[in-house]
This record gives sequence, structure tokens and C-alpha cells, in this order.
Amino acid sequence: MENRNVSSSGRLADERTKSVVDVDAILEDAQLKNEHVREYVKYWAGITGADNIEVVSADDDARLIQEALAAGEIQPAGEGLYYSRSYYKDTARSEERTIVATSDPADKGVYNNWYPAAEMKEKLTGLMTGASAGKTMYVIPYLMAPPGSPLEKYAAGVELTDNRAVVLHMNRMARVHVDFINNLADQESFVRAVHVTGDLENLGQGTPEDKRYFVTVADERTILHFGSSYGGNALLGKIAHGLRQAAYDGWASGKFLSEQFMLLGITDKQTGKKYHIAGGFPSASGKTNLAMTLSPDALGDRYYVDFYGDDIAWLWVGEDGRLYGMNPENGVFGVAKDTNEKTNPTAIDAIAPGTEALFTNIAWNSKTHEVWFEGRTKNPPADTDGWLDWKGQRIADRSPAEANDPWAHPNSRFTTSLDNVPNVAKDYNEPVGVPVDGIIFGGRTSDREPLIRAITDLAEGVYDGLTLGAEATFAADGLDGQLRYDPMSMRPFMSYPEGAYAAHWLKIIGAATEQPIFAHVNWFQRDAEDGHFLWPGYRDNLRALIWLMQLKNGEVEGVKTPVGILPAKGELNTDGLEIDPTELDTLLTIDTDRWRQEMGFREAHLAQFENLPEAIWAAHRRVAADLGE
Repeated sequence: MENRNVSSSGRLADERTKSVVDVDAILEDAQLKNEHVREYVKYWAGITGADNIEVVSADDDARLIQEALAAGEIQPAGEGLYYSRSYYKDTARSEERTIVATSDPADKGVYNNWYPAAEMKEKLTGLMTGASAGKTMYVIPYLMAPPGSPLEKYAAGVELTDNRAVVLHMNRMARVHVDFINNLADQESFVRAVHVTGDLENLGQGTPEDKRYFVTVADERTILHFGSSYGGNALLGKIAHGLRQAAYDGWASGKFLSEQFMLLGITDKQTGKKYHIAGGFPSASGKTNLAMTLSPDALGDRYYVDFYGDDIAWLWVGEDGRLYGMNPENGVFGVAKDTNEKTNPTAIDAIAPGTEALFTNIAWNSKTHEVWFEGRTKNPPADTDGWLDWKGQRIADRSPAEANDPWAHPNSRFTTSLDNVPNVAKDYNEPVGVPVDGIIFGGRTSDREPLIRAITDLAEGVYDGLTLGAEATFAADGLDGQLRYDPMSMRPFMSYPEGAYAAHWLKIIGAATEQPIFAHVNWFQRDAEDGHFLWPGYRDNLRALIWLMQLKNGEVEGVKTPVGILPAKGELNTDGLEIDPTELDTLLTIDTDRWRQEMGFREAHLAQFENLPEAIWAAHRRVAADLGE
């Protein structure tokens, strides 16, 4: 897998690199001993034409922060806090430019945007040739798992980047040190990840001449990203490795699942039992807030919540036959918008002064170094002196027509290490992972989905995940009432075909001797007349998860419906909860007519996927039959 089909250009790369910098000497000084990594670094240093090479680790972070401040790449944002601003067209992932490439056309799925590997490698090599001239290439050896994990073979990577801010983010999001690469049992088993920023102002973003490409060559474990400095496109250990590549690796090896899942723990202090729940939620459906939740005040004496991760979980069956999970990341790359003491106090603590957190594309005060983003407080600061918006424009100079424009970008972010999260689990870094008791799915829907419905059948649980969706507008999708489906919340991150994906889920979870319980949750049901939310949400969401674990334990029975088991009246713990009993009844019932309509949409959605296991179709037919379809 070492740079195949590039022998002639490799020789030219070696010659070009030697004329600029002595790569061998630099790697030797950095004590990078892995010969396969050294060859990879030398090759790509030659292609990109970087003027210098630097091997970095988390130990270098303080120095790199000072260098980035001196260079104006970041700005101070309070004590031990920093702010960065990206090019205004480079503020989010770009799904249409994100590609999975392999050598086998059979790997093409509905969502993975598949291209032939040879075509993509040639194109990216051309775009990257000479594109880092005048810059330093940073070598980031990282691990997307606790050291000693049973999945460590799939967790090691080396990202090459010409962007110092990317190094700072990776230091917070991954475990970064040269020893992780030197000590690999299989010295060749690492993901080769190359990030070249490119000339951001001249890449034709959003035009037919768009030069940006974000490619995962999955069957060669190689990631090639060109044309961005935004986190989701540039922090290659995160989505490109931690989700797309790892999902492919898990399927190809037959050993594990990699999912866009949060992971939390709930301890019942009265019984001493601890439960772990993983779950997938489409965008804007409350995943991070749930992952970082705390117990409601009224239940705090009995239940304690541990945070493990808010974005990715790897799942596998351990030697004892139980399903295990871990968060491969070492930090949180969170959406800043609407994060405050009510919605997510845990996140606010995790980005407090002294945490070395990085903010991106929020509003920043050039005089006081304060930061602000929509939802941080009810209103923006009244005194606009010194305030710059996410584009770097002075708020005080805005015209009346611009007065209500956002101060921060809607996708503004904060990056902070797991150790800064006040309720991070004490065992989050244990290589064995944690046993998973429940798997939940949740999408933002104003009707049809009750507060929680549990599913005890494996095929029906996987079926529910494959038909996970959140509301889309009529204008966007042209069909009133239809959800935008996002299977397992992995639609933007799929790396192999959906039929094989469903079969792999059935295989991995089915191998567990103790099956997790599945459930679907919805915190966003609204009143049909005035549109207010029926459920208070936030910390009270824990009540539904507690009921789910009680159901798994046989402590409650629930009420069977065609789409799962709902809490029976009185089973849901409502101590200290102010809610209209009639509205609670609505939350714990299903609209059969609405569900019958939903089944037609689901059938059309699933029909897109070739080779979908018969067990999934059988689950669909059972639910439809129970609804009287």
C-alpha cells in the first residue's frame, strides 16, 4: 500500500526533497524510527514541495501556540483560550466534494460518492504537486484509540499537513506522539493521511471549476484532502479516518463498526449498576447535548452521568461475548451555536478559561479578546466597540440592512480536549472499552415519533437505524411530511454499500451473547396548534434512558405498539418534572395514520439499496402488518 503506481514520480519527489531539506536527518532527530512512515513522509514531502519538515507531538503544543500567535494565525481569546478565523467560503464539510475511492466498482453505494482509486490518486497527486512550496510540512503521528486497544491496528495514522492550526486541533482531538507509530506491532499498519491547504481564495468553491477534493482511498488506507483548512476537511484523524476509513476497515476485517455515535454512561448510585448507551442522531437532533448531559436536579442524588464521547464510537464484540464501545477521539469538536449554561453547561465548563480551547469562526473582540456566538446569551453585547464578526468585519460599521446578520457563522466551532469535560468518565482512556447496554437513534421530528420507543429484536433495531430521519421542509424535498433519511446518522460518512452495511451490523451485533436493547427517541415533538415543544428536553432527556435500562432489566413492562414498546403510564420517572399530563400522554402514544404514511416513505428509501438483507425487509413487513398496512 506504499504509494503504488508512482515509482517515476517518486524518484522525482526524492530528488526535489533532497534539494530543499534533508528529510532523513529531520526524522532521525525527531526519533521517528518506523521505516514505512519515513518513506511515506519523504515521498509526499517531495510531491508537495514543502520547504521544511517538522515532526510534532502533543508535547509541542505550547510552543506551537506561541508560534501561531506570533504569526497571526490565531488570536488570544482570554486566559488559555484562542480564536481562529477561516476563509469565508471554507467553513464546513463539503459533502459533494467528499469521495470514497477504491479499486473495486462493487464498493459503490448510494451515498459514498465512489470513484476509481487510480483516477483519484492521479488527480490529487497533480493538485498537491508543489502546493506546499514555502511552507512547513508538519508530520502528526497519532492514535485514534487508547494505547493497547484491541482495535489499535486500525487506529494508528500519520497526517501530513502544511497548516499549523490543523496541528493545534489534532493535538486536542487525537493522541499525538511519535511513540504510537514507532511501537506498532505491524509497522505498516497505519493510515496515510495527507492534507494540503491550497490557495483557498482561488479554488473555485461552488463553481464548475471547483478544485477541492476530499478523498479516502479506503482499500489502500490512504486519505488525500486538498483545498480546505476547515476542521471536518482538515483534521484527518477525525471524520476521514475515525469514521469513513474505520468503517471500511471494520467491514473489510469483519471485526467492528465505526459509527457517528455519542457514548455516555449512567450510574445508578442506589443499586451500584452502571449502564452505557451509544446512539446516532442526524444533524441538529441533539446528539452533543445528550452526550454531555447531566442528571436532572431532582434525580441527581440517585443518577450520575459519565461523558465518553459526542461524535464517534467504535463497536466490537469482546472475548466475553459482550458488545463493547469506545470513543476513538481525544477531544470535542463542537458546534458553538446555542451552547450556553442551560443547553449544555458541561460544554461551557469544557471551554472555560485555562482549558486551551480553540474557537473557530465566532465573533471576537479585538480589544478585550472576548468571544461571542449566537445563543451564548439571549442578545449580543450591547457595546459593539472592538467586535469583529466571523468574517473579520467590524460590527460597529454594519449598515442598517446588515444589522441582524449573524455575528458568528452557524457552523462555528470549539475544540477542546476530553480532560476538560468536567464529567468525563474516569475510564474513558481504558483500552478495553466499555460494555454497551443500549443503542438509540433519534431524529428531530415534530410528530409521528413518541418520546421513546424500545425495540428488542435485532433486525428491527437495525431496520429502525437504517430508516432514521429528521424533518425536511416541503421546499427542500418537495413532499410534505417526508423525512430526510440518514441511516444510523452515517449518510455523509458511508464508505461501502448500504446493503453490505446492514449485513455487517447484523453480523457484529448478532455475535454478542448479550444483546443491547435498541430504542428510538425524539425530544422535539410539538403541539399541533401553537408549535411549542411538548417535552422540556436537555437534562430531562435522561429520564427516557433510565426507563430504557429499567425495561432491559425487566423492572418495567411498557406498552407494546406496532413500532416498539412505549413507557406505560407511571413508568417514566417524572419526579421534579413540570409537564402537562395531557401532553405527556401525547408524547407516549403513536399516531397510527401518520405511521402508515411513513411506511410507504421507508419502503421507497430502502429500495434504493442493493443486496439489502432479507431480515431487514422482513422487519419492515412485520411493522407494516402490525400497523394494518
